[in-house]
Amino acid sequence: MSRVWTPLCASMGIDVPIFGFAHDVQVVAAITNAGGYGVYGATRRFPHEIKEELRQIRALVGDKPFGVDLVLPPGMPTHNSRDAIEAEIPQEHRDFVKQLTDRYEVPAASEPGMRTRFIRSAEIEQQQIRVIMESDVDMMACGIGAPRDVVEEAKDRGKSTLALIGSPHHVPRALQAGVEIIVAQGYDAGAHTGPIGTYSLVPQIVDAAGDVPVLVAGGVATGRHIAAALAMGGQGVWLGTAWLLSSEHQGHMHPVNTAKLKEAGSADTVITRSESGKPFRQVRTGWSQAWEAEDAPKPLKMPMQDVLVGDLLGAIEEHDIEPLIHSGAGQSIAYFDEVQPVAQIMDNLVSEASSVLQHQQQFLRAIGPK
Repeated sequence: MSRVWTPLCASMGIDVPIFGFAHDVQVVAAITNAGGYGVYGATRRFPHEIKEELRQIRALVGDKPFGVDLVLPPGMPTHNSRDAIEAEIPQEHRDFVKQLTDRYEVPAASEPGMRTRFIRSAEIEQQQIRVIMESDVDMMACGIGAPRDVVEEAKDRGKSTLALIGSPHHVPRALQAGVEIIVAQGYDAGAHTGPIGTYSLVPQIVDAAGDVPVLVAGGVATGRHIAAALAMGGQGVWLGTAWLLSSEHQGHMHPVNTAKLKEAGSADTVITRSESGKPFRQVRTGWSQAWEAEDAPKPLKMPMQDVLVGDLLGAIEEHDIEPLIHSGAGQSIAYFDEVQPVAQIMDNLVSEASSVLQHQQQFLRAIGPK
């Protein structure tokens, strides 16, 4: 029987040390029900939506554990005021977006885009945090930033706490905040990511974290990667890109994105600030290329870039503007070229990891002292 186990499995109540991040209820529940730890990405959801979606996940997983992730970057505006942000956007950037809209003949969006439904602000963050704290979710994960007061309250309420970091310099801050698990996220990762490659990053974070368990993220796509993660001192892995082509996710995925992801290799992803204002790895398309052009302005900081492009990003998918449709994805997308159920993806990961670890043990015994 295939099995992959670390001490984190016992402490977190899971069968295998695979943590899966996704933006939809069905995928998160399927990861947990397959023996892993599903984590729901709720940053772009209104508080009342988070409350209802966490309730839906709980109904699907019963008493099995799952988590929720928020991005809590420092320096965001105090209030949820789009007008205030709009007033700060330079005309040069408005003109560029208008030119891009005209070039591809993009009709206006019928409603605000995902990044403009509300402004990433302290006001919204506090409302989101309150809903999460009052829920029965088992883990509070911080994708960017890990405020000490948030971590302390989550722990006081019996929730596990986790922070994603992309540099060894961020370890002391995470430890001071009191997080119980650290995700070492390498450059290979999709969406918001840092500048250091996974193999270079992970051992440094493991050493700096001491007794705090570390999960490995960025480029993890196969059982071989899981075995390598454990060899570097990780107690598990954190995957996001792996679920993009899951059958459960297809209801949230534009068919053009599905086709592009199936064809994409590792070199077909690019890091751009044009999505949110922070480094964001996505599949290279006309969107990223437009922002890489010589005449393109430098993307604005979050949340100004969100407001600048949010409605256009929504309109691109709403009106099927194929050249500009894109998805966040890590370099591990090269390993996924077909739609499969989450349970099958999990089984593939566990089976291969178990086989590789057993083979490695046999190899070590064979070359050991006689």
